[in-house]
Amino acid sequence: YGLLLIVDHGEGFMSLYGHNESLLAEVGDWVQAGEVIASVGRNADQAAGVYFELRSGGKALDPASWVQRP
Repeated sequence: YGLLLIVDHGEGFMSLYGHNESLLAEVGDWVQAGEVIASVGRNADQAAGVYFELRSGGKALDPASWVQRP
């Protein structure tokens, strides 16, 4: 997943962000909602995109119920 950033939300919840070009947060940093934490990279096909995953208790969750569409 290239440069990977993991945000620990507490109570066993984590969000993972991969394929980043650069990370703007470091281990131990506190981040706020809406804060920019990384810049998006490009894959081998030169398409920009980010890998996103939600986990609870170490198990992947379907993010559809957590993410709002614009």
